[in-house]
Amino acid sequence: MENNEIDTAVRDELAELRDSIDNIDAAVVHMLAERFKCTQRVGRLKAGHGLPPADPARESRQIDRLRSLAEDAKLDPAFAEKLLNFIIAEVIRHHERIAEEGVGSQDTPVG
Repeated sequence: MENNEIDTAVRDELAELRDSIDNIDAAVVHMLAERFKCTQRVGRLKAGHGLPPADPARESRQIDRLRSLAEDAKLDPAFAEKLLNFIIAEVIRHHERIAEEGVGSQDTPVG
């Protein structure tokens, strides 16, 4: 094979892999958006019943669960935990904002 053929084959494979990565990134964004829609509803439910924005026991269980899922999927559990901690912090921030604004607040952007 000539270098041009290899270069073309490598470029084609890179393009195919990058297309898959782009599709996965889009799916992740959509899944996170759906997750935050649910957590917004949780925040309104908590605020409506005077529950605190954070639930450390649940958060701990979720972290343990996600670490186990990550291990099964051959993903670094420490990375999975960092990601979930980041998401949890954002959810708590949203719940605090919902509680401050009052129960009647509608879906607010999660960005």
